[in-house]
Amino acid sequence: MKPLLTCILVAFCISIAVAQPNIKDNSTTHNSELKDAIITGKVIDKETKDPLEYATVSFFSKKENKIVAGSITDMEGNFSIRVPKGVYDISIEYISFKTIKIFDRDISKNENIGVFELEVDIESLGEVEIIAERTTVEIKLDKKIYNIGKDLTTAGGTVSDALNNVPSVSVDIEGAISLRGNENVRILINGKPSAMAGFGDTNVLSQLPAEAIERVEVITSPSARYDAEGTAGILNIILRQKETLGFNGSLTLTGGNPEYVGAATNINYRTEKFNLFSNLGFRYFDAPRNSYSNTTYLDQIEDGNIIAPEYEQIIEDQDVTRLNRNFNANIGMEYFLSKKTSITGSLFYRYGEDADLSKVYSDRFNSNTLVEQTLRNEKQDEDGNNYQIALNYITKFNNEGHELTADFQYETGSETQYTAIDEDYIITNETNPDPFQNEIEDETEDEKEYLVQVDYVLPIGKNARFEAGYRGNFKNEVKDYILQQEDITNGSFYINDTLTNVFDYSENINAIYSQYGTKFGKFSFLLGLRLENTQLKGKIDSRLTDEELQEAYGFPIDTDFDNNYFGLFPTLNLIYNIGGDDSDSEESITLGYNRRINRPRGYYINPFPTRSSRTNVFQGNPNISPAFASAFDIGYLKRWDKLTFTTSVYYQYETDSFERIEETTGQQTTDGIDIIRTIPVNLSSNARTGGEFGFLYNPNKWLRLNSSFNIFQFKTKGEFNDVDYSAENTSWFARLSSKVTLPSKIDWQTNAFYRGAQEDAQTETDGILSIDLAFSKEILNDNATISLNVRDLLNSRKRDALTTTDSFIRESEMQWRQRQINLSFMYRFNQQKQRNERNRNNNGDDDEMDF
Repeated sequence: MKPLLTCILVAFCISIAVAQPNIKDNSTTHNSELKDAIITGKVIDKETKDPLEYATVSFFSKKENKIVAGSITDMEGNFSIRVPKGVYDISIEYISFKTIKIFDRDISKNENIGVFELEVDIESLGEVEIIAERTTVEIKLDKKIYNIGKDLTTAGGTVSDALNNVPSVSVDIEGAISLRGNENVRILINGKPSAMAGFGDTNVLSQLPAEAIERVEVITSPSARYDAEGTAGILNIILRQKETLGFNGSLTLTGGNPEYVGAATNINYRTEKFNLFSNLGFRYFDAPRNSYSNTTYLDQIEDGNIIAPEYEQIIEDQDVTRLNRNFNANIGMEYFLSKKTSITGSLFYRYGEDADLSKVYSDRFNSNTLVEQTLRNEKQDEDGNNYQIALNYITKFNNEGHELTADFQYETGSETQYTAIDEDYIITNETNPDPFQNEIEDETEDEKEYLVQVDYVLPIGKNARFEAGYRGNFKNEVKDYILQQEDITNGSFYINDTLTNVFDYSENINAIYSQYGTKFGKFSFLLGLRLENTQLKGKIDSRLTDEELQEAYGFPIDTDFDNNYFGLFPTLNLIYNIGGDDSDSEESITLGYNRRINRPRGYYINPFPTRSSRTNVFQGNPNISPAFASAFDIGYLKRWDKLTFTTSVYYQYETDSFERIEETTGQQTTDGIDIIRTIPVNLSSNARTGGEFGFLYNPNKWLRLNSSFNIFQFKTKGEFNDVDYSAENTSWFARLSSKVTLPSKIDWQTNAFYRGAQEDAQTETDGILSIDLAFSKEILNDNATISLNVRDLLNSRKRDALTTTDSFIRESEMQWRQRQINLSFMYRFNQQKQRNERNRNNNGDDDEMDF
């Protein structure tokens, strides 16, 4: 392994050298020699006299109040650092060893400062790993920060798997993410919307490796600095970026059942002048899913006459084989123009390729007798590319927080989908039944998005700060859909020009904001105001006129719309530190208020129905408008030595809230089955009240516990097509995670999650229990970890629901992903290790201390 890593390092360094301009300037060199000194030395183990590789040597300037130079030792324990001349505190550190500090050392010339012998810090040996693996929580004025520890259950998993272990957050069986039970949550990557989050489609997060996450910011009361999108709040995912000087990284390999093969790596190279970073990942997997539905159709009354359905009962069984291949790469470079100014550029690329095969058996009954059975085969091939280019500029005017940042981001994506559908009879009592029309769907979707953002921060005195900024976000998506249907007389295919269409949709947002925060005594507050203008613009290119579309789909449809919405979004966040006026107090109370907006996505607006099922379709609503919400939140935090406790209560009132309703379209399939559609609509209001609490408890070095509980109630009021969809529901979800360190460096982690039953105006959904189990062991001198995990141990993560309307009653069960068993191997190279080839104690007993 080591020769391979050496080759990688050499190739990496050669590429860096080639990329740097070869400029020789005698005057610059002479000037640098006058200002800087070359400091050399060596670091060794005091007991064994072995050199310590990757020990950190840093030079701290009291005048500038920061580290101005630093490096790590090479394989022989040597270091050589260019340091500006001056007076410094020098620190020599190595994990699990006692730090050596030299105070007020005058650096005025090139010199060797000697050999430093580090002693083992016995007390820290058992603690280092715990600190590195522990998940911790920080409370800020406008957010909670969860620093993700070493979560064994997500080894080889995805970002969605990791988010499902964050308090207040839940991920349902279809990959939809919700915050406090509300799915209207805004996903950001490193503080900005990103192609990594799939242009707002959170299912894309199931394609990114969990190892890429450093921390998750749960922002239930966002400040004015953030986009007002997302009535539930914001989840800001911060990706890992190594700060360690030198070349370092890790490689993770995963295999599993159902069929799963994955590889993920991050490689970083950092110097005092620049930082190169990368995250790469590949996955190939089979994700089989299945569903079941039992629909009873009711008699209808039309003009005083009772109309019986063609079939009284239809049972559908669906099995889907989903072969997925996807690759993602994020590479970038941060270049330090000066000590206070840097520019960062990054490129993100994602490629996905899916091959799905769906089989649906449909059994049709009258008087409890099977009268007909059909089989529908659907073969779907899909591939897509997404690119993102991002630039960030930051300059710090001083060391007190006075700074200016500017961001530019361009994203583009394309996706093609080819679907072939055929259906045939297996059982029928018809002598010569009409054959089904086979279909071919061709769909192409192109997306583009631009982001321009400028933020300015000005400290005012010691405890106050003013911020202001602008953000422009401009997005366009074009969906070109072609439907070909079979001519049953000769078997040829023709284009159905009444359903073929092009949907061109744009979302343009311009926003400015300002906010002011200060601290006095035990109080801190942040007051802000954001002004946003939203333009939702769309054009539907179809052979059908507006009148024909209204007749076909039952409501008015504007095929060329341009809607503008202007909004003011005030925010207020308060913290009272009960224990003192320090922001890191052991006990605090928070209060938050903010106003938010929920903008409809393109698929919520496109009125042309999906055709993955002939009898149950999803259809967008171009008349849907944004929803607005006001939210209040009161929180409490208490820290003890081994326990952190958090709790909060919240209330949110939303107007024009989105609801998905099911209704009959009044149309039937060619064989006489009523077509049911699901459509999003604006209901009048949605009031949500809830409370949550959680704790992080580490009673011993070998035991860590993490638990949270959330209960909420919502009330909706409103009607659509003269049907009242008002509803009231109380639900809850809870999670418990335990991690036990066993002998021989084996870790055992168990995660349990339960979501209570839910109910809306039409559907009752049963509770869902899911348990994940994992084991891991450190190997290869703690440079590698091998993990075995089982997600959904009981294979119980299924959604069972009962839907009741005036025209049908349906029982259904859906399992989006079956139980998954994964075996993962992670190797870390050139990262600080607990020890350096230290396998002996003074008695020469190799077994007494297991490193």
